[in-house]
Amino acid sequence: MEIAKTIIEQIRYADKWALVAYGSSNFIALPESKEYQGGLQFQVNGFQLKGTVRIQLKWIDTYSITFINKTEEVIKEVEDVYCDELISILDYIEGK
Repeated sequence: MEIAKTIIEQIRYADKWALVAYGSSNFIALPESKEYQGGLQFQVNGFQLKGTVRIQLKWIDTYSITFINKTEEVIKEVEDVYCDELISILDYIEGK
């Protein structure tokens, strides 16, 4: 839960309107696993993507971001993202 809150704070720090612009909803904290410390999953309703975004924190302190469309198909994955790069990667939702 703490990691999910941190991810939201990092996104808001970089751009306080980003989550609103993406049409974000249904936030879910992701549990710790063998590969990840935890993460955040949420629904989006952007121009480029209408579906789910999954942001997971790896044990090496970088993020893995997965974009999933409404038919549960992974359409894009980005590995080794640093916190200051979150917005530039998430802007894919809006087609930027």
